[in-house]
Amino acid sequence: MGQQTGAEQKLAALIVTTLHLEITPDAIDPEAPLFGDGLGLDSIDALEIALAISRAYKIELRSSDQQEHRLSSLRSLADHIEASRPVAAQP
Repeated sequence: MGQQTGAEQKLAALIVTTLHLEITPDAIDPEAPLFGDGLGLDSIDALEIALAISRAYKIELRSSDQQEHRLSSLRSLADHIEASRPVAAQP
């Protein structure tokens, strides 16, 4: 099992809380699949996660994001969030 980064730890906590999972956030392997045989999430879970991420991180996840594997693992999702966050305005 891989080690979670700080961003992945926060995201894992959001996923566990949002979906009322009966695991601890640190039990989510950052490289394991979130859907199907991995964590076992489904398309309804994806919608709930997308809404929670939208609220927490102020970014929008589209339905095509799952098909593009942006939601495939905790690590890929954290990377996508970081890449999508607005850059602070330069002084």
